Amino acid sequence: MTLPIITAVEPDPRRPGTVRLAIDGVKFGAVPREFASAAGLAVGKPVVPELQPRLTQAADAEAAFHTVLRALERRSFARRDLERRLLRKGHPRPAVEAALARGAEMGLLEDGAFARDFVRTRAARGRGPGRLMRDLLAMGVDRGHIDRALAAEWPEGADRTRVPQALAAKRAAQLGDLPRPVKRRRILAYLARRGFTGHDISDIVAKVVA
Repeated sequence: MTLPIITAVEPDPRRPGTVRLAIDGVKFGAVPREFASAAGLAVGKPVVPELQPRLTQAADAEAAFHTVLRALERRSFARRDLERRLLRKGHPRPAVEAALARGAEMGLLEDGAFARDFVRTRAARGRGPGRLMRDLLAMGVDRGHIDRALAAEWPEGADRTRVPQALAAKRAAQLGDLPRPVKRRRILAYLARRGFTGHDISDIVAKVVA
């Protein structure tokens, strides 16, 4: 049986610390330089059956990690949300898990910090705790991280009415001369969509449309 042969091993200029491989003249993928050294990869080396799955696994993990880095260059992600995105892109699950673990070890993925930043920035844009809870749960963030992030933004005893009050007043002005019951319903729905619900919110709306 003729074994495939490694025909190129060259540094990947786009991914420091990796080398690109070609097998029988066909591009194969990039693997970590340490893996290549440990496996003795060199031009002319035959790819024996036991080496093939190791090469595939290493290349898949490196490709998934490269996707993780590209995603995190654009914005931060919750770990579970990023996992789903990588799987949708077709990366094998073992490669995704390895890539996410590598990112976490490098301090690039931390759901607690992500939740705190998400709550702080979205609260500043007028989103309430209910909406933020739903959004973070949908992204797979642990409930404990969410509770701590919300508590940090709205500590016990803090005034939680300022933002919904301002939103309600602005919305009421936009609704003009609509009948009061209609106005009240629409403002309550508007605030609920933004994550503000409860008796306090009902009281605020009642005062705004009085």
